[in-house]
Amino acid sequence: MDHRNITPTVEGGLLATGAVILGAMAVYLPVLGIVAALLWPVPIAVLTVRQGVGRGIMACAVAGVLMALLMEPVISLRLVLSSGPVGLMLGFAIRRGWGGSRVFPATFAASLASKVIMVLLLLLVMHVDMLGMQVTLLRESFDQSFAMYEAMGLDQQSIDEARANVGPVLELVGLLMPLVLVIMAALDTFACYFMTGRVLGRLGASAPQLPPFSRWRLPSFFLYMLGFALVGMYWGSTRDIPLLYQAAINVNVAAMGAGLIQGLSLFWYLAERFRISKIFRWVIFVLLMMNIVLMQIVAFSGLFDMLFDYRRKLEERAGRL
Repeated sequence: MDHRNITPTVEGGLLATGAVILGAMAVYLPVLGIVAALLWPVPIAVLTVRQGVGRGIMACAVAGVLMALLMEPVISLRLVLSSGPVGLMLGFAIRRGWGGSRVFPATFAASLASKVIMVLLLLLVMHVDMLGMQVTLLRESFDQSFAMYEAMGLDQQSIDEARANVGPVLELVGLLMPLVLVIMAALDTFACYFMTGRVLGRLGASAPQLPPFSRWRLPSFFLYMLGFALVGMYWGSTRDIPLLYQAAINVNVAAMGAGLIQGLSLFWYLAERFRISKIFRWVIFVLLMMNIVLMQIVAFSGLFDMLFDYRRKLEERAGRL
């Protein structure tokens, strides 16, 4: 059946049903559920692009009510609050004709804001610390693994050493839990952005494209963020200000992550410029990602590239030759 013959009401019902199906998959399927949760905003985004924000909000509400009836109201509320704004903002931006370099940050901001609001609502209304709960579940998982190893008769000294090594890691994970929201927002945005583009392409519509990876440039304030983070970590640890230290370490990791992305983009540009074969290029890429020291070098290279723009300097030099 030609999708052009489908009435707007039927199309809206089909896309809302798709959101309900993805919600059920997110709850009941162990592995595919993660993918389904990431793709939940896609039907909302497609409907918003084709019929407007009002229809997108209506589809969110209908899907939320149906999921609440079929599953649990709390799960439905969490999914709608954390993912609904992603689809609505993405659809709104594409419908307005924004470019890819503007659509993606706006969608990411909506995703991050929705997740922060969801966590605050769960904490203030239901007294549920979702971030702390994740750390507790991770700790319990490790405890169960160690108990299983002890039951199997493995060397107790090795188990004790492993348990001692896990402790600091879990403490660091607990400090970085706010950054987990940023990572979740980025994953949501990437998955929804690219899948929505594919769906719209199948429907005969166009979606904005991001620049090629070799041309990605992030704002230079990430470099200054790193400087402030280092100062904050020093003050937080030496002056016993735990909240400042936690905030600074999250900002530090976020800035280094941005530098890593920029550094890998710079590497990809150089690989293209010097015509390195794609196979060898990917081999180097994987080796860089497997070595923590090389990753840090690439991250600092990316942070300084934000300030000095090495690609522009290389192109200007090539133009003078």
